[in-house]
Amino acid sequence: MPAVHQQYDTETAILAGDTLYAKAFELMSSTGADPANGTKAVHRLATTCTKICEGQALDVEFERQQEVLPVEYLEMVELKTAVLYGAAAATTAMLMDASDKTIQAMYRYGIDAGCAFQIQDDVLDLTVPSEELGKQRGSDLVEDKETLITLHARKHGTDVDALVPETRVSEVSEADIDAAVESLRSTGSITYASEKATELVENAKGHLTVLPDNKPRSLLADIADFFITRQY
Repeated sequence: MPAVHQQYDTETAILAGDTLYAKAFELMSSTGADPANGTKAVHRLATTCTKICEGQALDVEFERQQEVLPVEYLEMVELKTAVLYGAAAATTAMLMDASDKTIQAMYRYGIDAGCAFQIQDDVLDLTVPSEELGKQRGSDLVEDKETLITLHARKHGTDVDALVPETRVSEVSEADIDAAVESLRSTGSITYASEKATELVENAKGHLTVLPDNKPRSLLADIADFFITRQY
């Protein structure tokens, strides 16, 4: 479906985002949980929102940075994307008065699964046709965004900056993207990213051992698996 800013306009999209942001705290404060646990959960959600902004700022900064290290990229991904998954899992445990061990395990489940989700997003940006992806394939390359794929390729001697011509996203040709993807495949960079995402999902599922072996735990494992098997 069209994004809100496309269906309506940018101003409406901003207002809708602000409304949803406020709604999250409204819902969190009316769960009926023990007040002390509710306060902890709201605090976790608030600090998570701050971290997401920090992660987005890093992502923007990386476009101007001469060199980005893999560890810096993973830190950015954790802040930009994964902390929200971690908070979703951890706050639920908090509200249910779970032990600190369970809360931490659930947070780590969300962090590892969330990082895997973002890495898979980077893979899909190159490997899924534009009409299925919902945006121009290879847009990360055109916009000079660093990913685990490009960092691996640079390390192995690929001139990533020269993979696609300098142009607007809407003007890049499928032939240009095909050539760039083939170059990244030849260095093993796409495979490297996919394997890293798989490793993170396995780590995420390992954290679920703090939970009873039941259907909810199985569903959480399925969600983590879906993050790296999805094609959109």
